[in-house]
Amino acid sequence: MGPTVIGAGALGFLGLRQQRTVRARKLEYDAARDDLRRERLHATSTRMDVRVTRAELARVQAERFAGRADTAAVGAARHALDRAQREARAAAAAVRARRAHVSAARAALPAATRDPASLPLAKLMSTHDAITAQWMQYETDPAKLIAFPTMSDGRVPLTAAFLADARGAQELRPATAQTRMTTAQFSAYRDAVHRLQVAFDAAEADAWRRARTAGTAPAGPGPDAPGAPHWTVMAQTLTDTLLARSAEALARATGQSRSAAPSAAYEPAPPAAAAEKTAPAAEPEAPPADPQTPPKSRDTPIWPIPRRGGPRT
Repeated sequence: MGPTVIGAGALGFLGLRQQRTVRARKLEYDAARDDLRRERLHATSTRMDVRVTRAELARVQAERFAGRADTAAVGAARHALDRAQREARAAAAAVRARRAHVSAARAALPAATRDPASLPLAKLMSTHDAITAQWMQYETDPAKLIAFPTMSDGRVPLTAAFLADARGAQELRPATAQTRMTTAQFSAYRDAVHRLQVAFDAAEADAWRRARTAGTAPAGPGPDAPGAPHWTVMAQTLTDTLLARSAEALARATGQSRSAAPSAAYEPAPPAAAAEKTAPAAEPEAPPADPQTPPKSRDTPIWPIPRRGGPRT
């Protein structure tokens, strides 16, 4: 009995493992089928609402003819019918979209291989990691951090919405790609990653729009547009722009200081009136000296000094 029990246990383990592998391969397909089932139920509900509102409109019109209802009640019933019909058309379109998703998931079923990277959950986690890596470039690259500061500012509405979606997706993210997940859990995580991608695209477009307005955006149509320049070229362009602006600001500041404080080496000539006021008085010209009379020396003292009323000596 020992070999029989061991063989049965081995077969049971292999069958359970095979079942888990098949479930992991069909996880996205099963989720798409569940989404289609929910959309069909919603479409059925909207069709029932159209029938009910149409009957309510007929009742209100009959009461209007009988004089027990006014025109406003008929108009409200018509608006309700129009709204129900729009909801029914939207639900029918959603059903068609879900059918397309089911067909795409069926066509994208991975082969029965042992490569875990080909499983739907692993692919979804890779997409999540790629979005996070794109955002981290704006956080770690100095050139991008200078050019696009709004990608790191949680006060910007679109950036705040992206950060909120990032937290939600991280909460629904499984620990590993081999984690067992139900169809509902996979659908919730897939929708969270999709919302995260949409939020990141919106925040990035807004950051580029603000950078172009501020003049800090590098040359190029955008990060994901075809033919966009390499980021090294864009960073060099941004550096040249900042250096040019700094040089212009320094030149303007130097020009203003020179015009405000004139050079000490250059002194303008005073006007004529000021010169006449500040010039010292000129000494009167002496009469021409007689060539026969020797010049008097100013150093010869006059002695003695004569007294008034006294005898002269």
